[in-house]
Amino acid sequence: MTEVTRIFDIPHYQLKTYDLKDALVTKQNGEWKKTSSADYVEKAAAISRGLLRIGLEKNDKIAIISSNNRTEWHILDIGILQTGAQTVPIYPTISEEDYQYILNHSGAVYCFVSDEEVLVKVNAIQSKVPALKEVYSFDKIDGIKHWTEILEQGKDDANQEEVEARKKSIKPEDLATLIYTSGTTGRPKGVMLSHNNLVSNVLSCSERVPLNAGNSRALSFLPICHVFERMVVYLYQYYGISVYFAESIDKMGDNLKEVSPNVMTVVPRLLEKVYDKIYAKGAELTGIKKKLFFWALELGEKYQPYKANGWWYEWQLSLARKLIFSKWQQALGGQLDVMVSGAGALQPRLGRAFAAAGIPVMEGYGLTETSPVIAVNCQENRGWKIGTVGKIIPGVEVKIAEDGEILCKGPNVMMGYYKEPEKTEASMTNGYFHTGDIGEVDEEGFLRITDRKKEMFKTSGGKYIAPQIIENEMKQSRFIEQIMVIGEGEKLPAAFIQPNFEFIKEWAARKKIDIGTTNQEIVKNQEVIARYAEEIARYNKKFGHWEQIKKFELTPDVWSIESGHLTPTLKLKRKIIREIHKDLYDKIYNHENGNKK
Repeated sequence: MTEVTRIFDIPHYQLKTYDLKDALVTKQNGEWKKTSSADYVEKAAAISRGLLRIGLEKNDKIAIISSNNRTEWHILDIGILQTGAQTVPIYPTISEEDYQYILNHSGAVYCFVSDEEVLVKVNAIQSKVPALKEVYSFDKIDGIKHWTEILEQGKDDANQEEVEARKKSIKPEDLATLIYTSGTTGRPKGVMLSHNNLVSNVLSCSERVPLNAGNSRALSFLPICHVFERMVVYLYQYYGISVYFAESIDKMGDNLKEVSPNVMTVVPRLLEKVYDKIYAKGAELTGIKKKLFFWALELGEKYQPYKANGWWYEWQLSLARKLIFSKWQQALGGQLDVMVSGAGALQPRLGRAFAAAGIPVMEGYGLTETSPVIAVNCQENRGWKIGTVGKIIPGVEVKIAEDGEILCKGPNVMMGYYKEPEKTEASMTNGYFHTGDIGEVDEEGFLRITDRKKEMFKTSGGKYIAPQIIENEMKQSRFIEQIMVIGEGEKLPAAFIQPNFEFIKEWAARKKIDIGTTNQEIVKNQEVIARYAEEIARYNKKFGHWEQIKKFELTPDVWSIESGHLTPTLKLKRKIIREIHKDLYDKIYNHENGNKK
């Protein structure tokens, strides 16, 4: 069996084609524990047998909530799918209320949690989830069943024939998983993805993997409950790439050096933070070293793929790589050939800087509803253009609607929203899915995203504002950690800004300015406000007069997932941020008690 048509065919294909010794690798008690392709397939079969023995029916739903990526998740995922049941991956960081909603809405009969922190949240709402029969854990926790109990139940292979019969009955178009989108507004929607949705995406994207099949390593750390990382890990498995799971975001630096990966997925926010750290280190240098650092950085900002800048630039670049950029490579493990970026817009300057450093970032685009990839850059065949999300993947069709919205059709488009046929219908026209994003395809076939349709707004003067474009531009400032453009129905666009408090303190120390010690004091300091006004004025020059930020307010709080400002994929919850800072909104627009003067 070499044909891959269902998700659980992938590990079997890997075993037959590559037979890796380190298919999946997790660090336990300070040691990297390897699971081979053969172990992976055998343990997944044992899970399937064990689940059948505890009475799991076809089309039952099993929730998995894990704080970190780990081998157990994947063994369990394949074991569940082979029985014809479906997995419901859940973000560990969402509220108890959302846990309760998703577990009830999906009708999950079992739930697997990674650790005690997640268990506490599940325990708090378990009595309100009547369908839930049992909770198991990956970590050993007193008073709760360990996931290996299912493995033990499946040790005896007497019912393997029953597993095979279940597998045989599963068609590519059958439902495989429910992924609840972390909506920026309202309740999460359960996106129904079939085996074929995800498998077609894996096969189409595999043509764009620039790595050595069967002989490369990946470091996985983006949340596996997010469809981007999940599809990519299936792709790694299909391509024979060994997957090492990072311990946590805090230990990324150590893990990169230990694993020396050839590939990893990233989100733009992470690259921004890495870049800022590198920049801060460079700024601390003195004399010729500092001059060389900023010379290399300036050179990097002009980078063009395929040696488009000519021989003189390439000669300077090779020198900069030897003297400066090689240190960036070392900090990221020394073997990184490529990073794949998704889940948000990447600033072109970051794309240029990392590519100049010899670590190209291939930006892609997609949604949970499209399994997820619609387009992705690729170094081969001149398929890479910085500032775009690449060319449309094979088998997928994109057309741009009259209002600029990107519409997508193909085997990757979801089956629909679970139990919400009206919402499914509203999202489709003649088989095309409405992405809610505005974009264009250039003459070379590269897709460019210009904004979120839902996020565009009109000022009272009737001018359209595309907030994401302005925000991405302004976030290039080292002073700005987060920014949200506001002004729907108002006379002018304005912004809430969360300062980069660490950097503003450094700036104040350099300038010998007393700005206070608390965030509250910092955002009210007149010299700080004046410095932000300068920064805004500098970036405003890139925009039309009607788009320029005329007023702004600095917020003392740090925007985070926990505080409700951001979704689990780090997108702005615009409605909530506006509610949190209602007083600042009223101050900007001179509203009294929420009414316009």
